[in-house]
Amino acid sequence: MPTTTQLVAFLAASFVFIALPGPSVLFAIGRALTVGRRDALLSVSGNALGLLVQVVCVAVGLGALVEASATAYTVLKLVGAGYVVYLGVQAIRHRSDARLALDTPATARRGGVLRALWAGFVVGTTNPKTLVFFAAFLPQFMNDAAPATPQLLVLGLIFAAMALCQDSVVTLLAAQARTWFSRKPQRLDHLGVAGGIAMIGLGTGLALEGRVRA
Repeated sequence: MPTTTQLVAFLAASFVFIALPGPSVLFAIGRALTVGRRDALLSVSGNALGLLVQVVCVAVGLGALVEASATAYTVLKLVGAGYVVYLGVQAIRHRSDARLALDTPATARRGGVLRALWAGFVVGTTNPKTLVFFAAFLPQFMNDAAPATPQLLVLGLIFAAMALCQDSVVTLLAAQARTWFSRKPQRLDHLGVAGGIAMIGLGTGLALEGRVRA
């Protein structure tokens, strides 16, 4: 396993990396503004699960392949970008859902749990920022005297847990803003549009960056 020094360095690097504005953080904020706190937190949980998938892929060598292949990197980025744009369009199309949900009992909205988890899972799985981070930096925090794969899995699990905690805090803060605006329910329509536009902008930016790299 990694030494204490290596583990401390990894925790510090991970904290800074997760805090930087990126697909996961902006996605969490957009979801909090468009679907509310519960579904946003579920999406954050799904995102953490998606990160674990990336960890497994890196452990078996996919990270190295993506880092070496511009085509693989671009394809991965475009898939994730397209899905984020789709969610943004849906948020604008259904901008009144949040307002209507204010008068809907929570028990009537349980059917969206898997959908919310899946939305975050797709973003977490296709986030090239974390994939390249795992492939490029996780090996630097490994103990050369121990097997590599178990160490990669452990470090990745720690990273996903930190991402879940930090993104949840961001989501709760964004949800508080949503709650304040919801004192006048009509404002939620504008928030839905704003969150949708933010996600469309994020997805478009990722797609254009992917084209540049290609």
